[in-house]
Amino acid sequence: MDTFNMLMQGFSTAVTPINLLFAVIGVLLGTAVGVLPGIGPAMAIALLLPVTYGMEPTAAMIMFAGIYYGGMYGGSTTSILLNTPGESSTVITAIEGHKMAKAGRAAQALATAAIGSFVAGTIGTALLATIAPWVVKFAVSLGNPSYLAIMLLALIAVTAVLGSSKLRGFAALGLGLAIGLVGMDPVSGQGRLVFGQPLLADGLDIVVVAVAIFAIGEALWIAAHLRKTRSHTIPVGRPWMGKSDWKRSWKPWLRGTAFGFPFGALPAGGAEIPTFLSYVTEKKLSKHPEEFGHGAIEGVAGPEAANNAAAAGTLTPMLALGLPTNATAAVMLLALMQFGIQPGPLLFEEEPVMVWALIASLFIGNALLLLINLPMAPLWAKLLQLPRPYLYAGILFFATLGAYAVNLQAFDLVILLVLGVLGFAMRRFGIPVLPLIIGVILGPRAEAQLRKSLQLSAGDPAGLFSEPVAVVAYLIIAVVLLWPLASMVLRRMFPKTASGFDEFVEPALAAPEYTEIVAGQTEAKVNGEGSEVPSEEHHATGNGSRPRS
Repeated sequence: MDTFNMLMQGFSTAVTPINLLFAVIGVLLGTAVGVLPGIGPAMAIALLLPVTYGMEPTAAMIMFAGIYYGGMYGGSTTSILLNTPGESSTVITAIEGHKMAKAGRAAQALATAAIGSFVAGTIGTALLATIAPWVVKFAVSLGNPSYLAIMLLALIAVTAVLGSSKLRGFAALGLGLAIGLVGMDPVSGQGRLVFGQPLLADGLDIVVVAVAIFAIGEALWIAAHLRKTRSHTIPVGRPWMGKSDWKRSWKPWLRGTAFGFPFGALPAGGAEIPTFLSYVTEKKLSKHPEEFGHGAIEGVAGPEAANNAAAAGTLTPMLALGLPTNATAAVMLLALMQFGIQPGPLLFEEEPVMVWALIASLFIGNALLLLINLPMAPLWAKLLQLPRPYLYAGILFFATLGAYAVNLQAFDLVILLVLGVLGFAMRRFGIPVLPLIIGVILGPRAEAQLRKSLQLSAGDPAGLFSEPVAVVAYLIIAVVLLWPLASMVLRRMFPKTASGFDEFVEPALAAPEYTEIVAGQTEAKVNGEGSEVPSEEHHATGNGSRPRS
């Protein structure tokens, strides 16, 4: 009852005109910075810190929370429409969301992302207000071996299920892990893959890598084929989710929430891992596995819900322990300290008005974001009807601007071009790009947890299996890696069921008439002669098949 009373007092503070105004400003700014590739909520909050120095702390934190949640919403827009994630946590959304957009279902993809974000954000905020002490206690109880095992599970699971060629998937993962090694060794201080370039000592920023591989690689690929195929106007389709879309989305929304909130609360968590695991789960549980890789709505609903639930989970250790789990939370903690507020376990006792007003504002911000984004879904979808030369010229402009804004270094533009060419080459040879991004994001984190685990066990490898969560994760990894061998044995033992089994294991090899079933037309036909764009059915999803030339 005390929690409910404090929350009601928080609402009374959050709905005052000035705080409500800053909530609206925050969600609008957050949506804008989420849409622009490379300009995420962490950067936006950091840029606004000097502006808010003289503000009242509660109003400033409400605005920052709105920017944080708005960035989660806005990042999905470019992922779905342009295959250009605005945030690393929206990389997964681009897989199925962009395919839905190309099939004339952009409005449905944007709608399920917005509603799923609202559902997950509301549930996650309610959990933040009610069970935060228990979640934080569990998160603190996990050690480095558990974090390492969870990250390895995410790396292996996502790479193993993407595409028909596991070899190409793991090759892409290796490239990502190699890119993640660039910089100074965190222990010895020795340069790794820096090639004598001092500007590489701090490593490659994930925003620059993601924008290069997705946005620049995509633009180069489209530019390489504009002369071969006439420009094709992508249909917008009907502007609302149908009955079947609702039926197929509500369970992924709930499952994504269940993934996102606990992982967001983990000190080594964040939104990337639960979105990866949510996608894998929906792919295995879906009644339409053949649609994955071609625009399955579950592949948008689940990861987007996980993304926003993780945002609420991230605030749990930040407020209760003063422990940030991502860059945005770290900047928000910096804002608290700027106002002379000491984050940590005593924050709820020393600043109850500010804390509970912040939590209440999350409910308000979620509702505002839904009201803003849902009616705009058809409007955003019409962005796809712009002529491709103009559309991708704009993408290149904002991608370059976003990459330069990360560090304000011209050297980042060179890295952007080099990695963009790599993204183009991966599309040309049918190598999936998602495992590379996963490797860049999780590789350095997994390395840090591995070093800490071995230090705690004095170099004994048995220390990696010293926690129950780690053991369970490694067992799942073993099952994932041994599944191809087991499936081969099953085919030989039960040849009559092989055909049905293959359709479940390799959903990426679905029948090409899928687009006719879902969108009412064949997406591959792009001109009057019926020629196909060589790899538009392959490059975004990374299905591993070699594109046609």
